[in-house]
Amino acid sequence: MNNNNLKQRLKNGESLNGCWLNLGSPLTAEIVGQAGFDWVLIDLEHGSGTEKDVLYQLQALEASPTGAIIRVEGHARQRISRVLDFGAQGVMCPQIKTVEEARAAISGIYYPPDGIRGVAKMVRATGFGKNFDDYKKGAKENILGIIQIETAEALNHLDEIAALEGVDVLFIGPADLSMSLGIFGQLDHPKFKEALKAIVTAAEKAGKATGILLFNPDDYTTYHNMGIRLIACGSDATFVANGAQNIANALKSKRDG
Repeated sequence: MNNNNLKQRLKNGESLNGCWLNLGSPLTAEIVGQAGFDWVLIDLEHGSGTEKDVLYQLQALEASPTGAIIRVEGHARQRISRVLDFGAQGVMCPQIKTVEEARAAISGIYYPPDGIRGVAKMVRATGFGKNFDDYKKGAKENILGIIQIETAEALNHLDEIAALEGVDVLFIGPADLSMSLGIFGQLDHPKFKEALKAIVTAAEKAGKATGILLFNPDDYTTYHNMGIRLIACGSDATFVANGAQNIANALKSKRDG
């Protein structure tokens, strides 16, 4: 498996740059994996791929230095266990609103007694049984648990969520959070800035990291200076769409010029 230990790197104070994979394609996963990102997020919440596609994307990423996180659709134990068995290095759970939901999500990541993850030896994550003992022993130190903060309700429980053992990152979803606050897309709005500060403060108080998905790479310094260290920008779909549009426009300008 990939030796890029995202959890330990965050604990060591590193800032890790990533992007989204939402096309469900092993080919774009392979291309993006070789581009120089520290991590990618394979998106099962909004992406076009299925769990089976996740497996192929993880295989495509294996030869790259890029770590793989999976965003599952919710916090059901079965969905979390499945992508971890495939070999995911971390799991992101979206739309977590309460401490109870956060606890359920995180418990699905770890084996008993730390959680309720089901045990299966003959899976890809364990080398199909060959490395099960080492994998199980190191799971708590190696698997990244990410809770997405993207609702106004979650803001009322930040300290309790951040304090949960196994929660490594509070990840900000700007689109959903601003929508929930009634200021969709207004990331300069005082309400959004106040929420952002509260999330970072709660994470720092608990000794945890904070993450965010940027709409524009020019915003990187602003958020990094706030102490946010798991930062993503763009997706394979964005890269393809932008590249295609740029070439089409360039050709059109040559033809029409």
